[in-house]
Amino acid sequence: MTQTLSQPAISARPTQPVKRRFSLLRHGPRTVRWIAVVVVAVLFSFPLYWIVVTAFSSHGGVYSIPPNFVPSFHTGAFTYVVTHTGWLHYMFNTILISVTTVFLVICTSAMAGYAMAELRFKGADFFFFLVLGVMMLPTQALLIPQYAEALHLHLLDSYLIQILPFGASTFGVILFRQFFKTLPREYAEAARIVGVGHLKYIFRVALPLARPAVVTVALLTFISSWNQFQWPLIMTTSHSVQPIEVALSHYMQTYEANWRKLTSAVILALSPIVLLFLLFQRHIVAGVAGRDSGVNA
Repeated sequence: MTQTLSQPAISARPTQPVKRRFSLLRHGPRTVRWIAVVVVAVLFSFPLYWIVVTAFSSHGGVYSIPPNFVPSFHTGAFTYVVTHTGWLHYMFNTILISVTTVFLVICTSAMAGYAMAELRFKGADFFFFLVLGVMMLPTQALLIPQYAEALHLHLLDSYLIQILPFGASTFGVILFRQFFKTLPREYAEAARIVGVGHLKYIFRVALPLARPAVVTVALLTFISSWNQFQWPLIMTTSHSVQPIEVALSHYMQTYEANWRKLTSAVILALSPIVLLFLLFQRHIVAGVAGRDSGVNA
């Protein structure tokens, strides 16, 4: 006799909570990282936002309690800073100094980087490590001999003393050297065959291919030159040649109690470099990381 054994039916367990649990475990660390990034970004950007709120607030709104965190867009302080002070002249000085410094740094860094990357000469490695050693010297330790040298050369209180000492950049030399090493040697050999000299090859072939390095060095040099304070404060005494950062220190003494005018001047000083960084930050990352050298594989 055949006996049929009936087995109990196995009830299917719900799998949705398990999937949700694994999904939280998988995406949890990423969510925590994003929350941490947002918190740090808010903490670092809040002082800048508060400067904007103060500059655009009304005369009595600066001291209101509780504080108003929404700008009221009063532009009277900006109008006063632009029309009743020498702010435009300070801005012109800073632009002149920064642009000229960037031009010199691009030229000197490209030529020095090309020499260390392409030319074979005795002591090339020694000069490269010498450039690295210059980066380790503290600038404050060189102020006294540099001041004495500028005094004997009659360069004090001029545009030249704010440009010439910064016309070469160790960071730019190293960055251009690394980029030029990534260029195929066939380019340089083809240039020599057709009779192209080193300088023409650098500025006609190598620099266009090293576009991320050019943008990175130019932008970082411009920001550094724009933010110079200690050097022009020591080397200059005339307001006619001083840059914008030194003017801010004068404004802190003149408008110490008027926060609207002081923060308006700060925003006018910060706006150019903030806009430049936002526009070219992708090139800075590509240049420092050594990617996108402009040569297609």
